[in-house]
Amino acid sequence: MVASSVSISAAASQEKFDWLEAWYPVHFVQDLSKIEPTRFVLLEQPLVIWWQAKTQQWNVFRDVCPHRLAPLSEGRIVDDCLECPYHGWQFSDIGSCEKIPFQAEDSQAENSSRATVKTYPNRVEQGLLFVYAGNPDNAESHPIPIVPVLNEYPGEWVMADVCRDIPYDTTTLLENVLDTSHVAFTHHPRVGNRKNAKDFILDVSDLAKTGFTGNWEEGPRRGTLGSQKTTFTAPSTMWHDIEESPFGQVMTIVYATPTEKGKCRAIVRLPFRFKSAIPRLIFKYTPRWFSHVNQMGILEDDQIFLHLQERELEKSSKNYAQTCYLPTSSDLFVLAYRKWVETYGEPFADQTFDKADIRHDVILERYHSHTKNCSSCAGALKNIQKIRSASIGLMFVLWLGLPLAAIYSLPIWTVAAIASTLTILGLAWWQLGKYERKFFDGEYPPTRNFKD
Repeated sequence: MVASSVSISAAASQEKFDWLEAWYPVHFVQDLSKIEPTRFVLLEQPLVIWWQAKTQQWNVFRDVCPHRLAPLSEGRIVDDCLECPYHGWQFSDIGSCEKIPFQAEDSQAENSSRATVKTYPNRVEQGLLFVYAGNPDNAESHPIPIVPVLNEYPGEWVMADVCRDIPYDTTTLLENVLDTSHVAFTHHPRVGNRKNAKDFILDVSDLAKTGFTGNWEEGPRRGTLGSQKTTFTAPSTMWHDIEESPFGQVMTIVYATPTEKGKCRAIVRLPFRFKSAIPRLIFKYTPRWFSHVNQMGILEDDQIFLHLQERELEKSSKNYAQTCYLPTSSDLFVLAYRKWVETYGEPFADQTFDKADIRHDVILERYHSHTKNCSSCAGALKNIQKIRSASIGLMFVLWLGLPLAAIYSLPIWTVAAIASTLTILGLAWWQLGKYERKFFDGEYPPTRNFKD
């Protein structure tokens, strides 16, 4: 029986994990603006992230002005301070109030402790901005959940990074990415193949409060890629590592940063250490936005149903192994993770899910969940829109030129050239318009429903 393959000591089962007392990645640094503040919600705490040029540091505040509780993220960065948009109060990098525009000249209300903004410890590691959610005094005693192997082999890694806000819980996301067997069916034919489905054996170390490790000796694609090691680091980090594939070392890293009940931010990293220089160069110089458009489809393959799955699980009064039928060894990583959750706790455990919105246009929305937060995709979208606008203008000019060509009896080849250019521009405008929608909407039905 699979359930007996995972155990937790009686002493350990008495402990609970405090989800506040941990570091979480909230953003890829390269996508953060240094000229305007950025809002994020971490464990229901509204945050504002901003850059101070003087110190060359990121700062993270509670996104609430102490004056009238307005969101500071709607303000601006001025004179190395974050300025509230409501009444112009300004705050330094340590959260102290530096200016209250409407107070009397002899008043010093800014010196009151009530005028300060709560600050959060933050660190930049491996290209990510990490924030400590709990008591700042405890930050240094808790490890930042980096992936150690990424600090090895400097200069050899190439990385595909993507970030998306997900309409389901962090626990649901982690369960999904730890599930090694769903790829063949859910992500067919993008990165999986239904023909590769077969029985396989997983091994899991004893669970601890810090997480667990697992091993799949045969590995994916019927063993053609080599064995896979899996690591879950509590509370919300996991990675698969195939050290010796035919192409080189291949990893999948997922951070499931909890935001609110039924919502999380998926920060996905796909590091490759290729044996050959050619794929490394191709991969390195592929535009991020082009990779992201393709990766959005992979995320959406299971996004369209997981929000419903977690609500069904919430209805059950039984534990996970009793609620879900897990007869195969391929479910072992999922079972191990759910045992960890049941033992050590989950965020928002005292809350219930809102009624599920099953409209696919909402579930598959891309602009607010990714594009506007990604510097590469936002830039590509703006360029596509500029090119389409320029195409319309040029087509208008050429269209006016056709009757003029007839009036002045220009050679037939000139008229043909104008007509051909109009056709090409029209087709380009139309195709770019179709591609533009990829930054706003996902596809439905999914590709797997039509591909064998």
